[in-house]
Amino acid sequence: MILTPIATDRLQSIFDRFAGSLPPGAVRDLFMRLADATKAVRAGGEMAIKNHADSIDLAARLFIGLKPGSPRFDVSWDGRVLRTATEAYVLLHEIAHYQLASPAQRCRVDFGLGPGPETGDRDRATRAQCLFGLAREREEAMASLLGILWEAELGHPALASLLDQNWLEGAGRSSAAVYFADAFAALVAGGFVDRVGRPQMQLRRSGDVQAASPAGVASFAG
Repeated sequence: MILTPIATDRLQSIFDRFAGSLPPGAVRDLFMRLADATKAVRAGGEMAIKNHADSIDLAARLFIGLKPGSPRFDVSWDGRVLRTATEAYVLLHEIAHYQLASPAQRCRVDFGLGPGPETGDRDRATRAQCLFGLAREREEAMASLLGILWEAELGHPALASLLDQNWLEGAGRSSAAVYFADAFAALVAGGFVDRVGRPQMQLRRSGDVQAASPAGVASFAG
């Protein structure tokens, strides 16, 4: 949910402010590719159907088990299969969680992160939670950005998710820029994206966080 809605006529000034606070080079270039105002609105109609099919295809390529129906029936991920009756961008976010989760987390309901916004059986997800506090926030931030980068890779409206997931909140502040840059650096370090931000078919193999950046975004071994 967007904390501070941004009017369309203010988008470019927000983009410029945020880009100016990022270090020059790959991370700024990546942001400018995401800052496409034509991608600020969620897809509808036939395009939404196509985007959903793209997301299902990506899950299949990663050998992620799938199950029909809404996450509100039970949970998004039950430790074996992913519920598919949700929007494409939500599926890509869950796929990102699958990639980033440790092997043990992949066997837990909702990746051991606790209930998400669409989780129906919140008690079940809460009982399975094994990641808390800053560690959970780190993984959520990385999954958010990785899901957005999958949207961009597939031609989906990535900017809509960048806005909806509040990456531009506080644009111009150094803390917002550091948070974005460190999440990107952590994804690169783990092999989940390449050095220009294109997502890779990488799964986390390590069981523990190997290191943490100054801003608190974890770097994972592959």
